[in-house]
Amino acid sequence: MTQKRSAGLLLHRPGPDGTEVLLGHMGGPLWERRDAAAWSIPKGEYGPAEAPQAAARREFEEELGRPAPPGPYVPLGEVRQANGKLVTVWAVAADFDPARMRPGTFTMEWPPGSGRREEFPELDRVAWFTVGAARGKLVAAQTAFLDRLSEHLAEQPAP
Repeated sequence: MTQKRSAGLLLHRPGPDGTEVLLGHMGGPLWERRDAAAWSIPKGEYGPAEAPQAAARREFEEELGRPAPPGPYVPLGEVRQANGKLVTVWAVAADFDPARMRPGTFTMEWPPGSGRREEFPELDRVAWFTVGAARGKLVAAQTAFLDRLSEHLAEQPAP
């Protein structure tokens, strides 16, 4: 079995209460009533023929309907999620207006066993959160990227 891989971009910006990060709430009926651990860094799967950073940029555009921001891209490494998927993320300093999101969609049988297929947004909304607030929103394994981003920003010289 081939290892599933996913790549994404973690946008960050300075906010009034510290660094803010852009997260997406997972779309579809399985997530609609959940908030804690129901948000993700915008990301998606890619195959062996695609470079991970190219996949991260492509997935950003597919999931948010807007081009990925220009770099520089700071590698935040990889984490393995509970489902076994290996996720690679880059941080990029950029602003994004959540109202401008135009989500990509996916199709699934809903309700299960009904034979009916419905289309749902991959992300049903995006929002900015402080790093502290993001910890309670993100899928557990992805919180490691918040730590890595915070370490990276702490190493940067003050403007």
